[in-house]
Amino acid sequence: MSKENLHKAHRLRLKERFLRQGLDGFEDHLVLELLLFYAIPRIDVNELAHTLLDRFRSLHGVLDAPPEELKKVPGVGQNAALLLKLIPQLGRRYLLSQYAKKDVVLQDSAQAGRYLIPFFQSERDEIVYVLCLNSKNKVLSCEPMFKGDLNAAQVSIRKIVELVLKENAASVILAHNHPGGSPEPSKEDILLTADITKALQAVDITLRDHIIVSGTDFVSLYQSGIIA
Repeated sequence: MSKENLHKAHRLRLKERFLRQGLDGFEDHLVLELLLFYAIPRIDVNELAHTLLDRFRSLHGVLDAPPEELKKVPGVGQNAALLLKLIPQLGRRYLLSQYAKKDVVLQDSAQAGRYLIPFFQSERDEIVYVLCLNSKNKVLSCEPMFKGDLNAAQVSIRKIVELVLKENAASVILAHNHPGGSPEPSKEDILLTADITKALQAVDITLRDHIIVSGTDFVSLYQSGIIA
């Protein structure tokens, strides 16, 4: 069998295996191979998959790497970099479409944390969301407000109040992420929470919680006793 036919047979076996059992039992380099088949046709991508894992240390590292860094790896062109970046974003959209619906009632901090986690998947920067609830704790909206370091200089409390009034919310849950770090609140997080609490109280709206997300973990400032 020619080398080209060997590669073709290998690709076919991997695809059939995936259709039978999903990714269960697949090693990370095989997952990457399966992906790269669709961006780099007719070429053996086994060595490239191993190179990517060595360079970025894990499957997670490969999928989170910036496109310009991916394209520095010999063999990775525009199409392959685009496909690799698409996967985590697609996963995030899938989770949002499945869980982040407006007709959801959030009765406690645990429910709120689980609801909010998908909004931050694959985010490399800090991003702030404002979750508006009605008097029965039903979600009215969950809007991204700010991106970048969460501090008083960059977060406009006025814009938060304007959004909450526009949505006619009874209460608010603030949420932001700590990419690649601990979800434990910083001193700046606590100070900003206090400022937002006061601003919302002035218009008779309650800041019910401030959820900080890191990966699949989260911390509730209400449960931590920081928000009374």
